[in-house]
Amino acid sequence: MIPDSFIQELLGRVDIVDVVERYVPLRKAGINYSACCPFHSEKTPSFTVSPSKQFYHCFGCGAHGSAISFLMQHAGIGFIDAVEELAGSVGLQVPQETTRRVEHARKAPLTELMAQAMRFYRNQLKLAPHAVEYLKGRGLTGEIAARFGMGYAPDDWQGLQKVFSNYNDADLVECGLVIVNEQGRRYDRFRDRIMFPIFDQRSNVIGFGGRVLGAGEPKYLNSPETPLFEKGRELYGLTQARQGIRDSDTVIVVEGFMDVVALAQHGITNAVATLGTACTPHHVQKLLRQASRVVFCFDGDAAGRKAAWRALEASLEPLSDDKSVGFLFLPSEHDPDSFVRSEGPEEFGRQIKQPTPLTEFLLRELKSRLDLSNAEGRAHLVHEAKQYLNRLSAPILRVQLTKAIAEAAAMTQTEVEAQCGLKPPMRGRPPPPMRKRPTPRSIDHALLEIVARRPEWSARVPLDLIDSDQVEGAALLAIAHATEHGEIPAGGFGILLEFFRSSIHEPVFSALAASLAEEDDHSESLDAVFTDAVDRLRAAAVGREIRALTARAKQGLSATERQRLTELLALKHVTAAPSDNRPV
Repeated sequence: MIPDSFIQELLGRVDIVDVVERYVPLRKAGINYSACCPFHSEKTPSFTVSPSKQFYHCFGCGAHGSAISFLMQHAGIGFIDAVEELAGSVGLQVPQETTRRVEHARKAPLTELMAQAMRFYRNQLKLAPHAVEYLKGRGLTGEIAARFGMGYAPDDWQGLQKVFSNYNDADLVECGLVIVNEQGRRYDRFRDRIMFPIFDQRSNVIGFGGRVLGAGEPKYLNSPETPLFEKGRELYGLTQARQGIRDSDTVIVVEGFMDVVALAQHGITNAVATLGTACTPHHVQKLLRQASRVVFCFDGDAAGRKAAWRALEASLEPLSDDKSVGFLFLPSEHDPDSFVRSEGPEEFGRQIKQPTPLTEFLLRELKSRLDLSNAEGRAHLVHEAKQYLNRLSAPILRVQLTKAIAEAAAMTQTEVEAQCGLKPPMRGRPPPPMRKRPTPRSIDHALLEIVARRPEWSARVPLDLIDSDQVEGAALLAIAHATEHGEIPAGGFGILLEFFRSSIHEPVFSALAASLAEEDDHSESLDAVFTDAVDRLRAAAVGREIRALTARAKQGLSATERQRLTELLALKHVTAAPSDNRPV
């Protein structure tokens, strides 16, 4: 667990403009900077970076956040990795638990060994004419081979001795480059194979895939599970495909290394591959962080359909209603490599735009196994569908699938929901009581907008008049509490966003991002608006108290209450009291 205080210190040290500019060319636009959004395709810049508030916002797709959020979104990495990368750029040491420090210390030398091995394999490719001819025969150019860092493992039992003087180093075994047999003899894992380095999201080499040049088994040989490499979490080609994925908002998942490289050779740069294992929920979760659409592309044979079904099962939990997963089945005589060479990239691109949706594939497969002409078959359909309906996380999509299954089973949607243990949607019943939410420009909302820009001004807000039952009021009180205890340093709205990440207040701060991305108000005008809002807040409180006392006057007021009412009425003539939700 990284302390919040360190996160605040880190964001106070880094400049979000410098961070974003490493990946996106920015242009000055007033006091802010602008660019075409790196998270969706656009021709007119709608992406803005505020140096004063230290956050970014896209008016097109709504992406926003701090320097940490930017790295997470742009590189597709986790929170801890983003913090570590930023900390390293400004010379800070991330405080970590002992186990994590030990893990990092253990991985560092292994990562260097893998980098040395990649350089060795790349140099060996230049010395192996038959390997170069093989790649040319597959239609690959030297440029694409260099882009993917491809190399060649020589047909030598101990070829790596040329690069590692200590061939007996135990780390060579631990990172999967060398094997020790039962007799204690050491030899290279990869021999006479085209080598595909596998990179993590920080562009470190974590493993290799080796493909035979001709006949031989296995056709592909991958690195084993190591401290660096976990097959169920990593994808081949993601580093190289990241820009293509952003441009198309689509990621294509294929089965082989060569498929990824061949597609890239033909200009289809948004493809990745799983690493000799079935697709996992971790894979899908990672992919859906990169794009709105994931298309699995498989051969149309039985093996391809089996792999597709596993990918479907892995997609159920990570899927949300604003994302889509589809399946493209190529003719049985083709894989993506041969299809794009035979039919051309335009036809492949057309096919990718029209995949079979996940729900359609699921229902079609379930129906194909059953005889729906009789009651038993229809009952079996609902029984089989139950597990998939319960695992599907996207609520709206689940309703649509439930309706389709009900129609196929000659049942009502309600009957299917009851049999599958699904919670039915509300029909004619009042919704559960919700917390009061003010109109968009209530006094509390106006104050929150200002205090989000100037957290230190929360000390000037009469907090006893803030309604904590309103989401804006609760967020305003949270800022005041954190500021009073020195938990939020000066540094802009980006620090505030990061401070309240994953808290109950995160949605309301995210909702403020668009309005706060506009150019800064001058301090004088902002102060005037703030003072006016505080006055209105006090006036509203006076009005409420007058109404409450007036309502009780029929039953009689005490002398103290009459005196208080007189004072309030006099005060009301000085400042007219607006309604509770009067816009400001």
